[in-house]
Amino acid sequence: MSIPQSGSSEPIENINQLAQYLEDGCKPKEDWRIGTEHEKFGYCKDSLLPLPYEGPRSIKAMLEGLRDQFNWEPIFEGENIIGLKRGGANISLEPGGQFELSGAPLVNIHQTCDELNEHLREVQTVADGIGAGFIGLGAAPEWTHDQMPVMPKGRYKLMTDYMD
Repeated sequence: MSIPQSGSSEPIENINQLAQYLEDGCKPKEDWRIGTEHEKFGYCKDSLLPLPYEGPRSIKAMLEGLRDQFNWEPIFEGENIIGLKRGGANISLEPGGQFELSGAPLVNIHQTCDELNEHLREVQTVADGIGAGFIGLGAAPEWTHDQMPVMPKGRYKLMTDYMD
């Protein structure tokens, strides 16, 4: 089911109408911002297998460590910690347990670089403490579907049930 759209339902009949529609959606240059999206897979350093959601060396332990050591605010679904937020930035979980930093809206690329470097330092600090590592890939070519952890998010359960 699609999301109902707002605005005119009249069809665009010429290029000038299209150009005006696009221009009306533009922000003034002084309001432009950029943001970082950075995805990474966590793994156990001794086995090179993906981090499970629960346990002493896990996705949950990583989220709790970032919360406790670096003042991130937790995001819960039921009793499960599924993300973090701080200062306009979020850390969310992707279906295979990937951490995704969605950075705050920032003014320039130097700020996004600083934000990402701080995030990676924090992740490495917590990961080193539990024997985990992270690799910045969008896919895990060495792991099978059965090896991938299932995240305790309702929408991912729906996806998993449908795809299995």
